[in-house]
Amino acid sequence: MKASYASYLLDFKRPSGTSRGVLHQKETFFLKLEEGDKVGYGECGLFRGLSADDRTDYESRLQWVCEHIHLGLEALWEANRAYPSIQFGLEQAFLSLARESPFVLFPSAFVNGEAGIPINGLVWMGDIAFMEKQIAEKIEAGFSCIKLKIGVDFEKELDLLAKVRRSFSKSDIELRVDANGAFTPDLAMDNLKRLAELDLHSIEQPIKQGQWDAMAHLCAETPLPIALDEELIGIGDVTEKQKLLQTIQPHYIILKPSLIGGFKGSTEWIQGAEKLGIGWWVTSALESNVGLNAIAQWTFGLHNPMPQGLGTGALFTNNIQAPLAVEKGKLWYTDLMWNRKILDNLCL
Repeated sequence: MKASYASYLLDFKRPSGTSRGVLHQKETFFLKLEEGDKVGYGECGLFRGLSADDRTDYESRLQWVCEHIHLGLEALWEANRAYPSIQFGLEQAFLSLARESPFVLFPSAFVNGEAGIPINGLVWMGDIAFMEKQIAEKIEAGFSCIKLKIGVDFEKELDLLAKVRRSFSKSDIELRVDANGAFTPDLAMDNLKRLAELDLHSIEQPIKQGQWDAMAHLCAETPLPIALDEELIGIGDVTEKQKLLQTIQPHYIILKPSLIGGFKGSTEWIQGAEKLGIGWWVTSALESNVGLNAIAQWTFGLHNPMPQGLGTGALFTNNIQAPLAVEKGKLWYTDLMWNRKILDNLCL
């Protein structure tokens, strides 16, 4: 078996804003396995500034993985616990290599184009007019669940959410918000109370991760369900995962396979959450269509009826052409063909 990797810069169609800043490009890495006439592809979706494996030795670690690919998936996954995005890339690549088609990792009604995955419509930060325009576009496109990034200008964002609610009840449109840790612990509860008045579904990561006691207090007292997102990043040990869930007792957790150890790491979180009655959903983390395809296929097999966060494939000008399309608030597999040229030319 031969393994190779290559880096790739994804260019945003327009700068995308979060409370952590504005994104213009997203770096990612592709892993390619070759064995005889078979090939397998995986994406190691490193997220600079957020991933636990955003380290100076990242590429040298990828090179080590390629040189030791003969060890097999299980050994390599364990050897890379400090590199969750590499763990995920390996899972994809080995599955891809083993399949008849390198892009059909989990055969299903989704891949056959017979069923779609309900997803939320994502509204990026910007001035209020821009955010309002995005909301209108999402509603017109048929989304029944909309997620807004908030935390830059709370009063204006609150007014925008109130405006949506005046036109659409919670039975018409489910509203989720993501603060990306923008609130301070001393102001968070007041903000949560004001948001709760607007019949929101939930808020992701109201305060920065790592403040377990403060987050536990918020989860115990909040009138608005809280979902943990960044809080899960960097915790790879199963015992530590259970400890976090038992300590904080969130209402939901959000699973981003590229950031938490792929399918296996995500499954550990799901099993721990379900033992405690904690809900969950899956979200992509700005991967190319290679990683998004893998996440979507895996997610479909989990049979979670909640809207998932898988609508990021259309954000880039130079994405890998793939048979993924969003229609009427769902992600679908279409009859569009994969374009492997970029992957094959990069991974030589």
